[in-house]
Amino acid sequence: WIRTGIWDDTLPTLRCLGKQEFRSVASLDSRHCLRIVISCVLSLQELKLKDEECERLSKVREQLEQELEELTASLFEEAHKMVREANTKQAASEKQLREAQGKIDMLQAEVTALKTLVITSTPSSPNRELHPQLQSPTKTAFRKGHGRNKSTSSTGAMTVAGQSAPQESVNSEFKEVDSILFAEFQAWKESPTLDKLCPFLKRIYHEDVGPCLDFTKHELSELVQAAVEQNTLTIEPVATQALPVVKVAAIECGGPKKCALSGLSRACKHRIKLGDSGNYYYISPSCRARITAVCNFFTYIRYIQQGLVRQDVELMYWEVMRLRKEMSIAKLGFYPSEM
Repeated sequence: WIRTGIWDDTLPTLRCLGKQEFRSVASLDSRHCLRIVISCVLSLQELKLKDEECERLSKVREQLEQELEELTASLFEEAHKMVREANTKQAASEKQLREAQGKIDMLQAEVTALKTLVITSTPSSPNRELHPQLQSPTKTAFRKGHGRNKSTSSTGAMTVAGQSAPQESVNSEFKEVDSILFAEFQAWKESPTLDKLCPFLKRIYHEDVGPCLDFTKHELSELVQAAVEQNTLTIEPVATQALPVVKVAAIECGGPKKCALSGLSRACKHRIKLGDSGNYYYISPSCRARITAVCNFFTYIRYIQQGLVRQDVELMYWEVMRLRKEMSIAKLGFYPSEM
């Protein structure tokens, strides 16, 4: 009040009051000032608390910002790592794809070359590069033990060791197409199958295949026919210096001087194996010629079934007739001297 001049204005009034009244007014002013002081102190304390709270929140914010930066950096690093791994895997996959494509191209070229060999090879004029077993005996004389030629289902060809088909010129003979046989062959050619119940094969089974493979040992004959049909029969020459190994329980397998199919005493230069069985059956030259003739027939119709023969239908028909003729001649007992 003194500073603001209020005291000067109120001084005359105070002088008019008594001492008691003055003390009362002074007491009221003191209490009012005390309340103001207390209020200021409380306000200061409140401000101090708020400052501390603000400082604490500021530290929390700084900590959160730091954690956010670390998390962001970690995420970016992980993302870059994943991208690098993906690029590495993609490069490896592309390399494997190129290698696989190269292998596929190489295999396709080999298949094309093999098809070319197969197409140019028929039982009447076999390609000697495709059938190495048809090479001259002098080229194979250095092989030790037994030469082995298994049937291969991939080309549908049943290779027969030492095969030498008689070279007959069909052009020198008079020929006339049988309308019934040709119609049956044409119907079969539209949808080639090895089902023996179709008219084309049913007739050949009845007239040629069955009689040609009908030997004295009927049970073994049936096994031979089944192996020929399944393309699992193997014919191999017998080494002349090899001693016969015949088990007591397998006398029916014959020996170098006894044919297992006919039961007759004959010089057996070849033996057969049926599928994966461990038994070998010695066969005479006549039996080998009959089996070979049937194998030649099945080889050719498998060529046709697999689409490897691209000839006129009439030429294919006459090739089938020639193979039937071979079976007919073989079942009558005729066979080449090299058998």
